[in-house]
Amino acid sequence: MKRPISISRGTVAAVFIDLQEEHRQDKRYLVEGFGDILANVQRLQEAARRNFVPLYHWAYIVDLAKARPFHPVDADGKSAFSDKDDPLTAICAEVAPAAGETMLVKTEASAFGGGSAADDLKSRGIEWLVIAGVWTEACIDATVRDAVALGFRVLLVKDACGSASAAMHQTAILNLANRLYGGAVANTVDACRLLSGDTVSVWQVEGSVPLRFTYENAAGLYDDL
Repeated sequence: MKRPISISRGTVAAVFIDLQEEHRQDKRYLVEGFGDILANVQRLQEAARRNFVPLYHWAYIVDLAKARPFHPVDADGKSAFSDKDDPLTAICAEVAPAAGETMLVKTEASAFGGGSAADDLKSRGIEWLVIAGVWTEACIDATVRDAVALGFRVLLVKDACGSASAAMHQTAILNLANRLYGGAVANTVDACRLLSGDTVSVWQVEGSVPLRFTYENAAGLYDDL
């Protein structure tokens, strides 16, 4: 259900996951509507910078020498995606880190799968993470679940995330919304308002698995979030 929330200044950070060129240039790894996603991310970044919210950027880079077992490879023996030598792993220029912003590399789905980012965020008094990026059912899902397990509240910005198809994206958002305890789901406009200190009515989970979706009703439930 939707209820009004606000986020106290100084307790929020903005997190951007895997907004890399391969998702608009590599035909194997295209994200549907990626241009619209990047435009919404730009709005979030502008709101964060305007309100002195710290920005954290992650890129997924695969080094096969350190990859997990069964990692997929292409015909040339390179990683099937995000190979360390592929220039398309670069962050898209329009959403790239500005001077002084944190840029991190991850080697697995979750941004919190390794490293000290969570400790750094907590040392800064961060309680809320505004999360956007790709792919929704993979790296966004893993990052959100780890963030909640680490004690952060997550504001998941549904129209600033994406995947290979609308169906993949929408069902992934619905699955996360069902279990986003302590957090909320919002669109870009409302997320920007929350970053500015406004009180906004957004989706928060109530009870256990309230969104029972089917192929037929998933898109409608997603629109209502």
